[in-house]
Amino acid sequence: MSKKIKVLIVDDSAVVRKTLEEILLSDPDIEVIGTASDPYIAVKKIADEVPDVITLDVEMPKMDGITFLKKIMTQHPIPVVMCSSLTEKGAETTFRALEYGAVEIIQKPKLGVKQFIEESKIRICDAVKSAAHARVKKSTAPMTVAPKLSADVMIAKPQGKAMIQTTEKVVMVGASTGGTEALRVFLEALPLDSPGMVIVQHMPEHFTAAFAKRLDGLCRVTVKEAEDGDTVIRGRVLIAPGNKHTLLKRSGARYFVEVKDGPLVSRHRPSVDVLFRSAARYAGKNVVGVIMTGMGDDGAKGMAEMKEAGAINIAQDEDTCVVFGMPNEAIKKGGVDHVLPLERIAHEVIRLCS
Repeated sequence: MSKKIKVLIVDDSAVVRKTLEEILLSDPDIEVIGTASDPYIAVKKIADEVPDVITLDVEMPKMDGITFLKKIMTQHPIPVVMCSSLTEKGAETTFRALEYGAVEIIQKPKLGVKQFIEESKIRICDAVKSAAHARVKKSTAPMTVAPKLSADVMIAKPQGKAMIQTTEKVVMVGASTGGTEALRVFLEALPLDSPGMVIVQHMPEHFTAAFAKRLDGLCRVTVKEAEDGDTVIRGRVLIAPGNKHTLLKRSGARYFVEVKDGPLVSRHRPSVDVLFRSAARYAGKNVVGVIMTGMGDDGAKGMAEMKEAGAINIAQDEDTCVVFGMPNEAIKKGGVDHVLPLERIAHEVIRLCS
């Protein structure tokens, strides 16, 4: 019997604490060892028993989540999952938390919508499991998960020969746990005239718009949250919106994205597998694929399909990953051509697209 992941819930709302506790206890691999209404109570509980993961509210009385996070990371680093409401202020604060060492974001669960609650259970439990594997765990063995849907539910597999190569390349990127900071490092290194790019970063809805805005202010390339019909052009990076699947499409010489609803694929929406399969089908040899840090295997099948269609693919190496799950699975599937440290990926992407 495997050891359960011990979780401490820190949130000033009794309703949220109770809801999160019920969600986490529904997973046989997770144990809630306590709850706390503020950081001061949390410190006392940590002194009694150190959790594997802390879920931490962003906005709390007495001491805010960001201040508490800084103290945790400087005194006794523990993987932290930030729990935030869907507000612009909350999103911006959460990204500061990721810079300070938090490893995942979850959206505060809502009540009353059955589908939302069911999907929240999957996302929240997966976020906690990802955090438990982030850096502090020596073992990266995959955990047992519930059955999941493949990209078949969103787009058919590529048929026949891959598209002929043209002069215009496009870059497809997938990331999850630890990806927000990895993507910042990657995108800041890109020149102004970089090839058009589409990125899936596992993240709740509304956070992706704030994430894109933050990156746009840091990078030479233009970064925006993808909208249905947006053209993929040089110098622009499109971030798949949270809670929507994003697919690459082509009309003549024009690449564009389709943003649409659909079920969770590989336990995610947006799914890297969906983006990668669409790139294999509509861009073939014109694609350079990149898979970065993240828990699980989303993107592994799609990357293998891109390679079969003629794409050249890069995986982030284990030493620079927060969690070496997604890149490792893509390597094992045979879809990766180059394994590189994070700081070398941008240079290699530009070289391959030249």
